[in-house]
Amino acid sequence: MRTTFSILSWRFAATAFTGFAMLCASAQAMTIREMRALEKTEKQGSTYTDYYLVGVMEGAVEAHNQAVRQGAAPTICLNGRKLEPHMAKGLYTTELKRNADVYEADFPVQLVVTNALSTVYPC
Repeated sequence: MRTTFSILSWRFAATAFTGFAMLCASAQAMTIREMRALEKTEKQGSTYTDYYLVGVMEGAVEAHNQAVRQGAAPTICLNGRKLEPHMAKGLYTTELKRNADVYEADFPVQLVVTNALSTVYPC
């Protein structure tokens, strides 16, 4: 009985993991339009978007660093400066204002943040 339970538990775990992996792989980036709607419609929308922007900023830096390790030319150079979580919202809003005619509502937030980082911290 114990062996049967272990095999069924492993199968369930493997199935759950596969489903979760497929869900993560199909996740899409939040667009500027979606982020604006979240800020306006949710009670804590501003808080959610602030945390989202911090994650996007940190993810953009990590993706950039990985690309550089694999041989890509650097486009974001912090030069020893440290990014703080409170900087994410300012980077995002400043980039949107600076290039208001460039960004459309269906552009991903990640694009805006990555462009902001490469503008503020050029190489």
